[in-house]
Amino acid sequence: MRPVETSRAVAIRALLRIEDGAFANVALPALLRESKLDSRDRAQVTEWVYGTTRWQRTLDHFLTPFVDRRITKLDPPVRGALRLGTYQLWSGIAAHAAVGETVTAMNAVSPRAKGYVNAVLRKLAASGPPWPLPDDDTVESMAIRSSMPDWLVALLVNDLGMADAEAVLGAVNEPGVVTLRTNPLRATPAGVERELLDAEVSVTRGELVLDSLLVTGAGDLGALRAITEGRVTPEDQASQAVATLLGAQPGEWILEIGAAPGGKTTAIAEAMGDEGLVVGVDRHAGRTQMIGDTARRLGLRAAVPIVADGAELPFRNASFDRVLVDAPCSGLGVLRRRPEARWRLQPENIDELAKLQLTLMESAARLVRPGGRLVYSVCTLTVAETIAIDEWARSALAEFAAVDPPGAPWVRVGRGARLLPGAADTDGMYLLILQAPG
Repeated sequence: MRPVETSRAVAIRALLRIEDGAFANVALPALLRESKLDSRDRAQVTEWVYGTTRWQRTLDHFLTPFVDRRITKLDPPVRGALRLGTYQLWSGIAAHAAVGETVTAMNAVSPRAKGYVNAVLRKLAASGPPWPLPDDDTVESMAIRSSMPDWLVALLVNDLGMADAEAVLGAVNEPGVVTLRTNPLRATPAGVERELLDAEVSVTRGELVLDSLLVTGAGDLGALRAITEGRVTPEDQASQAVATLLGAQPGEWILEIGAAPGGKTTAIAEAMGDEGLVVGVDRHAGRTQMIGDTARRLGLRAAVPIVADGAELPFRNASFDRVLVDAPCSGLGVLRRRPEARWRLQPENIDELAKLQLTLMESAARLVRPGGRLVYSVCTLTVAETIAIDEWARSALAEFAAVDPPGAPWVRVGRGARLLPGAADTDGMYLLILQAPG
C-alpha cells in the first residue's frame, strides 16, 4: 500500500498529470479524493497547483539562472518540484518549509532527484525574494510578468489595445470566484444564502447577475447539500447572463449547440419554469451525458440532451423559437479557471475555431423560426472569434436583424458586446443577438 503522501507530494503528482495533458479541474480533485489530506491541506494543495500552473512562465524566469539546462529539458518530476518550490517562495512561504518540504516530497515522486532539487531551490532562496522582473513594455517582458506565451500577449494587444490587454492579463491571473445559480423551482437566492451562511460559508451577491451567489469557504463543492439536492448549480455570472439574454419563454422550443456540460441548457429550462423544450446538443457522448446528469439533479424534464454534430443537425428547418450557438472557442475569457489552457493553445487554433464557429452559425440559422432569435456566444476575446463573426453575419445572414446588446459592464463592439474578465468579477464573454424576420 502506498504510504500517506504529504500535501506537496500530491501537488507535484497533480502538476505532472496536468503537464501530461490532464485538465486541472479533473486531475486535481481525483488525486485529492485518493489522498488522506484534511480539508485545510486540500485547499492548500489546490492553491499551489493552480498557482504554479498559472504562473509557470514567471517561475521559469526566476529559475533559469540557477539551473544547468533549459527548464523544458529537465525531467518532469524535477521541473514540477522546482516550479512548486519557487511558487511557494514567491508566495511568501518560509524557505525552510518551501525548500525542505518540497525536497522531502520527492521521496514519493523521484527520490534520486532530491539532491538536484535541493541545490537549485536553496540557491534561489538565497537570492531572494524579490527576484527581478523585466519592467518595459515589450511583448516578451509583458509575457514574463503575466506568465503568458509571447504570441498570446501580442494577440491581445493587437485585438484589444494596450489598456484592455493589460486589464485582461491581470484579471485572468486572479483565481476565479465560485459562483452559484439558484434553481427557482426548488429555492430562492435568499433561502440558499441563509443556508450557506448557517454552514459558515461566506456569501455575497453578484454584480452582473444580482441573484447569483458568490461564495468562499465552501470546501468541496461536490459535498455541498445545496448542490447535491439541486437547489443551486455552479455557473459563472457571464454564462448566467447569456442564458437570460436569450429571452426564452415558457412553452417555447429552444436549442443550444455546444451545450455540454449543461450549465446554460439547465439555466434556460429553469427560466422557462420547466415548461417547453430545451435541447442541448454536443458531439461528444460523454460530455452530453453530463447535461442529462445536471438536468436530473435539478429535477428538470424540459432539458433534453442529444448527441449530434452541430454542423449537421438532425432537425427540420425553422424548428426552434430560439437557438443559442455556444460555440467552441479559444477560451481566453476563462483562463483564470483553466490555467493550463494558456500553455496548450496555439496560434493556428484561432483560425480553425473561427471557421468552425461560422459553420455552426450557418447550421443554426436555418433552424430559427420566423421572428425567432439566434444568439452567438463565446467565452473569448479575439477579433477573429467575435467581431469577425459579426461581420460575416452581416452579409451571410443579412435577413437577420441585430438586437441591441446589453449595457455596462458589457461594452459594445460592432453589433455585439464584449465583457472583459474582471469588469464585474466574471469570466470574459462575447455576445451577438440576432432576430429572424417574421
